[in-house]
Amino acid sequence: MAHKLVIVESPAKAQKIGGFLGKGYVVESSVGHIRDLPQSAADTPAKIKDKPWGRLAVDVDHGFEPYYVVPRRQKDQVKKLKSLLKDADELFLATDEDREGEAIAWHLLDELKPKGIPVKRMVFHEITEPAILAAAENPRDLDMDLVEAQEARRILDRLYGYEVSPVLWKKVMSGLSAGRVQSVATRLVVDRERERMKFKVASYWDLEGTFDAGSKHDQRMFPARLHTVDGARVARGGDFGPDGLLKASSDGKVVHLDRTRAEGLVAALETSTYEVRSVESKPYRRSPYAPFRTTTMQQEASRKLGMSAATAMSVAQRLYENGFITYMRTDSSTLSGAAIEAARSQVRELYGSEYLPDKPRTYASKVKNAQEAHEAIRPAGDTFRTPAQTGLRGEQFRLYELIWMRTVASQMKDAVGNTVTIRLGGTAATGEDVVFTTSGRTITFHGFLKAYVEGTDDASAAKDDAETRVPALVQGEAVSAASISANGHETKPPARYTEATLVKELEEREIGRPSTYAAIIKTITDRGYVYKKGNALVPAWLAFSVTRLLEEHFPRQISYEFTAEMEGVLDAIAAGRKDRNTELAEFYFGSGDVDGLKKLVDELGEIDARELATFPVGGPDSGINLRVGRYGPYLEGPDEDGNPIGKRANVPDDLPPDELTLEKAKELFENPAGEEIELGVHPETGLRVVAKNGRFGPYVTELLPEDAPKSAKPRTGSLFASMSLDTVSLEDAVKLLSLPRVVGTTEDGEEITAQNGRYGPYLKKGTDSRSLASEEQLFTVTLDEALKIYAQPKQRGRAAAAPPLKELGNDPVSGQPVVVKSGRFGEYVTDGEYNATLRKDDSVESITLERAAELLADRRERGPAKKTAKKAAKKTTAKKTTAKKTTAAKKTTAKKTTKKAPAKAAAKKS
Repeated sequence: MAHKLVIVESPAKAQKIGGFLGKGYVVESSVGHIRDLPQSAADTPAKIKDKPWGRLAVDVDHGFEPYYVVPRRQKDQVKKLKSLLKDADELFLATDEDREGEAIAWHLLDELKPKGIPVKRMVFHEITEPAILAAAENPRDLDMDLVEAQEARRILDRLYGYEVSPVLWKKVMSGLSAGRVQSVATRLVVDRERERMKFKVASYWDLEGTFDAGSKHDQRMFPARLHTVDGARVARGGDFGPDGLLKASSDGKVVHLDRTRAEGLVAALETSTYEVRSVESKPYRRSPYAPFRTTTMQQEASRKLGMSAATAMSVAQRLYENGFITYMRTDSSTLSGAAIEAARSQVRELYGSEYLPDKPRTYASKVKNAQEAHEAIRPAGDTFRTPAQTGLRGEQFRLYELIWMRTVASQMKDAVGNTVTIRLGGTAATGEDVVFTTSGRTITFHGFLKAYVEGTDDASAAKDDAETRVPALVQGEAVSAASISANGHETKPPARYTEATLVKELEEREIGRPSTYAAIIKTITDRGYVYKKGNALVPAWLAFSVTRLLEEHFPRQISYEFTAEMEGVLDAIAAGRKDRNTELAEFYFGSGDVDGLKKLVDELGEIDARELATFPVGGPDSGINLRVGRYGPYLEGPDEDGNPIGKRANVPDDLPPDELTLEKAKELFENPAGEEIELGVHPETGLRVVAKNGRFGPYVTELLPEDAPKSAKPRTGSLFASMSLDTVSLEDAVKLLSLPRVVGTTEDGEEITAQNGRYGPYLKKGTDSRSLASEEQLFTVTLDEALKIYAQPKQRGRAAAAPPLKELGNDPVSGQPVVVKSGRFGEYVTDGEYNATLRKDDSVESITLERAAELLADRRERGPAKKTAKKAAKKTTAKKTTAKKTTAAKKTTAKKTTKKAPAKAAAKKS
């Protein structure tokens, strides 16, 4: 029967759209791209294998013609599409309306080669019945300019990757890859780490006071900070450069307080009186945020939901395909008239008419060369479903709620209020004139902030809805100081990129397309160039080697400016203003005095691979170098006899480059991971005993003989907290290796053992365990003492919670209060759901909300905070029971299936 064939990209989309179009239509998916440049020599067509450009699969000598192939995984799907096309009387290419979707549509047309039937391009921005029916009624022609632009990008990326990657294989490490945008994104992360490595800390002091406005004010006490001394502004963190020195001031009136002067000033202000010198009040107004684009959605999903860019896009894809949101790959922040009316309607219903502006709000895109084909990301349909009405759960619910709130808020009134700045003046006993300042903000009408408040990348920054109240003081009014204290501060290095801030940086620099940022970040992490520490992106030393090679030998191709220019060129090709072949030729062959990629690769010359992978630690005179080796980074340094490479030590994989100081390098030399410290021979087994520093801390172990059976396992024992590799003895090791120790046997014949476990020392009798007070008890506890411990009732549940050691504020992801607590295994931070132990360099005094959020984010990535043994045991029992039932059911089903199989096969064939 004749039908209209509609081809989309994904099976989920095909099923949804097929339900809307109904009879007369057959909707099938291409399952993504059906063709691409060959990925291996086996896929390369025989006719081009012997060509000089054969490995590229791009004829660089004749118009940069690409040679596409249908991958093996797509051959059956293409065959199916051709079969469906035979009975079709019309073909609709309904792929996404962007360059990638336009290219897929062209590949389908070129591969399927429909004859004698109309071919139409069907486009839509949301998968709802009205949108799909309208798209079917209003098709357009294929946009070949968009196809040309996508093909140009694909060829550029192939030329860059296939020419530069082999250089990395030869000079850095096999298996590496280079990419036109991925390498530049890696360089951004490396450059930020270089800034941190060069950074010099500066210390500065200031004064903070608590002032009393008097009993006539409802709010008497308020804080203020020292602003000027004798007219010179007191230096803050922003007044210091990365070299740790005070930057030159435009007016030269900046005073740098050290501890001595700050504390002296406090003493000189003990009897001072203060008056209000000025009160400056200004109106505060904040307009709504624009609806989401791809990048702003990724950033907010990272800040508020803890989602990676890849996760956010994956969840958004499912929401789009199931008809909940509009297309999620867009540079546009505009809304259709129907969407604006839907948002305004919900403002009126949910918040009241007083929150609705007289005229609809419109938003112009701030992205250069934005593709305006799409709307902003918003809830689908001409009327919006509230999150509760969707029936969604988990990640999809949370992301939909975020998109819904942002869209509705974009059509609400401004938030308005007042900001007040108060300056207090006084004279110190030393005659110095001092001015303290304080600021407050009150919001008199919250407007859109009632619906949505944007997150911040700086955990210490105040959010848009934050309010700070100050007394209603007037100029000339007297106030007194309740307390004044001197406080020391240190400048901080520039923060590492997070996924959110890297996406923001790439967009601001106009590098790459927003729709590709999630894939770029995933690539550089999967390749091992970058890893995550909490939310921060940290470059591996391997990334330093690769970036150094590219900077020295491919400076134009790795530059931020050139990469951004290429995006402009691709946009011009998409708009029909530039010729694809001309631009590809300039990139590959060069023009005038600008060398192209081919010449740079062909005339590369000698590259000292060892020098490329060598980085001095603590300056060139230290004699200590970090080297990037095949199995990871390691240190080389002189020994006591003066040999330049007398010592080696591995560098932990998770040690950030900026933390590899000269002191840290010496520490690694003294106690290198993997190095064995010979302790002697075990008096009973005759085996050699060594001490080592392992992944999970120092331990002792026996070395098995070479002829030991493969199943044999050496005994090991972790060092006690009171021991160290420097002081552990053979006697200590023999004791540790003797664990678990049999304490004795009960009257019922049950054996009690003393063991050292993950959570500390404990006794075990059958399945009943009891904690010991100290590790030393493992060797000293007697049977009588053990029986007394077991005679006591086992403590169930938890003791009364101890008060927190420190309160830090609300976590930027969960929004819950973060506190520092003392636990059985040391201090830790918690937001009530996740706990994260403080690291070696952290302390209760120095921990900040930003650092706590980083630790908690790291903990979240490793899974749920706790899972009780009871639940785990219950789950295991349930699995066993289910497994038995499943096995029995399979046997029964197998008999039935054997009888039905011929009929089922016949039905399927039909």
